Amino acid sequence: MIIRFAKCRETAITPERGHPSDAGWDVFFCPDVMDPQVSSVRLSPGESHRFPTGIKVEVPHGYMLMGANRSGMAAKRNLMRGAQVIDAGYSGEVFVDLHNLGNVPQMVTPGTKICQLIMVPIVPFRAIEITEGELYDAPVAISDRGEGKLGSTGDNHEE
Repeated sequence: MIIRFAKCRETAITPERGHPSDAGWDVFFCPDVMDPQVSSVRLSPGESHRFPTGIKVEVPHGYMLMGANRSGMAAKRNLMRGAQVIDAGYSGEVFVDLHNLGNVPQMVTPGTKICQLIMVPIVPFRAIEITEGELYDAPVAISDRGEGKLGSTGDNHEE
């Protein structure tokens, strides 16, 4: 699949795969001025900021781009991306919302890889509300898990 993109400004850095087998494109923090003295962003613990990437991406019908955390940013710096779905109909600049979930302030400088964008196929569906009978009276899954919540399968099995 070929995906086209355009730069919104001269400072934009071309998205890239770190390795040919990587799931998606690395995208970069690309403000209007790439000078770290002018455009670096300090994120205090609990704070969020919307970072421009300087790119627009043509997402084909039937797909979306999903932003994923970069493992180094998440594990080492506690910077996690927020909601990040880019629909096929969106034609504006891609922004990445980063949250500092750590206990210390973090600086994000221009040119930093901030997110990985992964192309995901979309399964079209339509919803039908059930107003009579039980919602699960016909099997739709191969599991009979029921209403079990997080950890409900437990560790009570014998080895």
